[in-house]
Amino acid sequence: MQFSPESGQLKCAHCGQTQAMIAGSTVTAHDFNGTVAGHQLQPITANALQVTCTGCGSVVAFEPPEVAGACSFCGTAIVAQPKAADPLIAPDGVLPVKLPKQGALTRLQQWLSSRWFAPSALKRLARPEGINGVYLPFWTYYCHTASTYTGARGEYYYETETYTEQDSSGNSVERTREVRHTRWYPASGSVSEDFNNVLVPATKSVPEERLNKLQPWDLNALCGYEPAYLAGFRAQRYQIELVEGFEHAKIVMAREIERSVRSDIGGDEQQVSSVNTVYSNIFFLHLLLPVWIGAYQFQGKVYHVVVNARTGEVQGERPYSAWKIGALVLAILAVVILIIVLNNR
Repeated sequence: MQFSPESGQLKCAHCGQTQAMIAGSTVTAHDFNGTVAGHQLQPITANALQVTCTGCGSVVAFEPPEVAGACSFCGTAIVAQPKAADPLIAPDGVLPVKLPKQGALTRLQQWLSSRWFAPSALKRLARPEGINGVYLPFWTYYCHTASTYTGARGEYYYETETYTEQDSSGNSVERTREVRHTRWYPASGSVSEDFNNVLVPATKSVPEERLNKLQPWDLNALCGYEPAYLAGFRAQRYQIELVEGFEHAKIVMAREIERSVRSDIGGDEQQVSSVNTVYSNIFFLHLLLPVWIGAYQFQGKVYHVVVNARTGEVQGERPYSAWKIGALVLAILAVVILIIVLNNR
C-alpha cells in the first residue's frame, strides 16, 4: 500500500482499498548537546533499503516494493545494489504529501509553458516518470540568544550653506540650502532573542537558495513521524550533520540579531562594530518535508525542478537551447528580407 495525498490514508494501487494511518508520536524537540551521542540512532523504517548514487553521492532510502530507479537529484541511473538502511538520528516529524503527482505535473507543465527556448529534454520532466516524490531532510532549531554589542549611533543635523548660481538671465545669484550631516556617538548594549523553527536544509543535492524559495512550509501541520508515510516515496538521508546544521542556523539568526542591535542603538543611522552572542536552551527537530523533484542533464550540467508537495510552488532552473534561439533569429531575418524584397518590387 502507498500513502495517498488525496485521502491522507494508505491506498492499494491495485484494488483501491484504503487503510487509516497509524497515529504517529507527538513531535517533541530534543536537547542539543553538540554531538549525536545520546540521540536515538535507528533505520528510517524497519524494512528500509538505501542506495548511493554514483553520480552525485546522494543516499536515498525507500520501502520495497519501491525500486531505486534513476537518481532523483541528478538523473543518473542507479546501478548500485540496495542495502539495509544505515542508522541515523530518527526523524521526529513529517509533513505528509498533500499535492498528488498529477497535481504536481500540472504545476510543472504551467511552469514549462512560460520557459521559452528551453531544450526539448526539459519537457520530459512533465511526464509521470519525469518526477519522483522525495522527503527531504531538514533540521529546525530552537534557542535563546544573549548578545552584547558595540557600535555607534548616527544622528542627523542640518546646516545652512550659501552657494552661487546663475539665474535664467545669466546673472550670478546667491542662494542657500540645508545640508544634512551626521554626528556619531559611541553605543553599546545587549539584546536577547528567542528563536523558534530556524529551518536549515540538511541536503546538499538541491541548492539551498532554491529550497528557500519553496517556503513557506506549513510547519503547524507537522505530524509525528510514522514509517507508513514513506510508502511509495523516497527519503533522502541528511548530508549535513546536526552540529554543522546549527552553524548554518547561527548565520540565519545573526541577521535577526543584527536587526535587533540596530533597533537598540536607535538614531538615524547605525554602525555595528562587534556582536558577541551566547546560545542557550538549544533544542532541535529532524524533519522530513515533501517535494516532487525532477533532474536531467544537458550538455554535462545537472538541472533541477522542484515542486513543494504541500503548496505546489515550483522552483527550478533551465538552460537555453541554442538551436531554438538560432532558428528564431533566422526566421526573423527571413521575414525582414521578404518584406524588403516585396517593398522593392
